[in-house]
Amino acid sequence: MTPVRVPRTSELRKLAAAHGFRLAPEEAAAFRSLLPALLEAVHALDGEDVPPAPAHGRDVRRVGRRPTRAEDPLNAIVRRCSVKRTDAGPLAGKCVGVKDNVSVAGVPMTCGSRLLRGHVPDTDATVVARLLDAGAEIVAVLNMDDCAFSGGGDTSAYGPTLNPHDPAYLAGGSSGGSAAALFYDDVDLTIGSDQGGSIRIPASWCGVVGLKPTHGLVPYTGIVGIDATIDHAGPLARTVAEAAALLEVIAGPDPLDPRQREVRVARYGDAVGRGVRGLRVGVLREGFGGDGAEPDVELAVRAAVDALGRAGATVAEVSVPAHRRAGPIAWAVLGEGLLTLLDADGLAFGAEGFHDLRLARTLAAAPRDELPATAKLAVLLGAWARRTRRGRLYGRAQNERRALRAAYDAVFADVDVLAMPTTPMKAHRRDAGRGGIHALVTHGWNMLANTTPFDLTGHPALSVPCGTSHGLPVGLMLVGRAWEEATLFAAGEAVAVATGEASAPARETSHG
Repeated sequence: MTPVRVPRTSELRKLAAAHGFRLAPEEAAAFRSLLPALLEAVHALDGEDVPPAPAHGRDVRRVGRRPTRAEDPLNAIVRRCSVKRTDAGPLAGKCVGVKDNVSVAGVPMTCGSRLLRGHVPDTDATVVARLLDAGAEIVAVLNMDDCAFSGGGDTSAYGPTLNPHDPAYLAGGSSGGSAAALFYDDVDLTIGSDQGGSIRIPASWCGVVGLKPTHGLVPYTGIVGIDATIDHAGPLARTVAEAAALLEVIAGPDPLDPRQREVRVARYGDAVGRGVRGLRVGVLREGFGGDGAEPDVELAVRAAVDALGRAGATVAEVSVPAHRRAGPIAWAVLGEGLLTLLDADGLAFGAEGFHDLRLARTLAAAPRDELPATAKLAVLLGAWARRTRRGRLYGRAQNERRALRAAYDAVFADVDVLAMPTTPMKAHRRDAGRGGIHALVTHGWNMLANTTPFDLTGHPALSVPCGTSHGLPVGLMLVGRAWEEATLFAAGEAVAVATGEASAPARETSHG
């Protein structure tokens, strides 16, 4: 162990000044005499790391390699791998891909960024352990926007993820690979994460099913986040039934995840196909007509909602004016949340649970110049807010979230689900961000209006394909009460049947 160095008196004075107080000479001398014993005590903790859930002894793990473009024409996959535990379980025989911020022990994880180049987790994320116990094989690490800070799908250090319907367009982000890889014949299910829409945006643009669950329903342990209060992980799949089956495996309490409080699970698969007779659907007025809204997207969504009405649901327009005021709340949380994450090297001060020390070492040594432009802007925003308001804006934003949640809950007294476009527009063109940093940043965030509010409130939100326009998919987002994912799956399946989107999308042969 490295010998403990006691700070010099001049260093103590500088530390004190940096934290807003001064040391008198007698204070500095006294504190310096007391510190050696304290430092020796706390430095004794700095021994060998003990992962909470080491790789299972009977696992078969092959690290694999990055596929060629011929093997992966959509650039959806960062690494082909093979991790398997058992041939038995509800997901036996299923091949699963995980986003590149989900830890798989022994398999490199980079968050789509040069920032984490060379990082190899020493433990599995909780969702990975549950997948392996359920008989699934982890077959791919999937492309994502750099540090998860864009919805465009084109900021990854590995290059953009392309839309499976037309490679001149983007798959969306930040979980773009998790949506696009579902068009390969050897990826059955995928895992994504969502802080502002990162599961639902690519699900909408690629025409697959994606769920942001109730906050805390799916453990986030072992997944790189941005702010614990908005971190969500969830399933993407070709069909509603497959998404429900995947959620049944990954949902539930995890004592290592401090994000969780109360957790309520259900048999989500039982809801698929039960119909929507008597379901009350509220069409959210503020979810339409915003900046960047495309008329064909809104027409397709309204047609899908009308189909729910013909299937037995009751449809009415509802209003939540606060829906359009969610942006400032989100930016206050994201800016100071990311700043805190980086300052703490990914460690969650004030929280129990698992602290990833290997990731902390990687982040501590990572050159901050490698941050993407989107994350740099968020850090600058958070740092300036911290300097000028000393955390009060973050605190106010967290307080405002309760009022935002209450505004939706008031409407949920009269309806069972809310309906709106997942994104105001269809997929962006591949060259949308080629106008410099300003274009790259703005086009990466201009699709968040309907998705981000529910990361703030924690309500579950499901994107299902409801049609196409000009050859590109359109997504309908259904939002429900906390813990009522089953209701969303019932409604989502009804949409798929009514609009003819119930069958799985065509797959491409992929050679890994």
